[in-house]
Amino acid sequence: MKINANEIKVGMLLEYKSDLWEVLKTQHVKPGKGGAFNQVEMKNLSSGTKLNERFRSSENVEKAMVEELKFSYLYEDHSGLVFMNLSSFEQISVGKKIIGDKSLLLSENLEVTIKFHNEKPIFIELPKHIDCEIISTDAAIKGQTVSSSYKPAILNNKLKVQVPPFINSGDKITIDTRTLEYIKKV
Repeated sequence: MKINANEIKVGMLLEYKSDLWEVLKTQHVKPGKGGAFNQVEMKNLSSGTKLNERFRSSENVEKAMVEELKFSYLYEDHSGLVFMNLSSFEQISVGKKIIGDKSLLLSENLEVTIKFHNEKPIFIELPKHIDCEIISTDAAIKGQTVSSSYKPAILNNKLKVQVPPFINSGDKITIDTRTLEYIKKV
């Protein structure tokens, strides 16, 4: 589907240079001299390389047709991560490469959205926030709570995050799955 270059938004998937690209950043620029353009930073979904491209306002780009389906995570096996379609109960196996390090955040029965392009899974979208338990963290140093310093912590899924000094081992916290940052204590 063709769209105007001004309509490009963060998170969109574009078909560009015979490949699939995820839009990371956009900036509309209107210089004093010359026509306006849209500066777009994109990431290639197959190779992971980034590209900065300048699209004139008059240009059209191809928006990738993506189908989004709800799935429930079941387990991991030798072939990859196994998910169940919540409407048809059909099971699919998806390569771990698609989600990368965020596979540590997957837990049994976690509901995710999988995006398909030409019936091939290309992206796994986790819920924005996930609750985790702290397995170990350093003890807070007295007087250090005044500054906004953070300390390292290891979660029950083996992920390492930075947490405020008042968080202790055994506490439950909420983390942002997009940035892997601490949000709040549960």
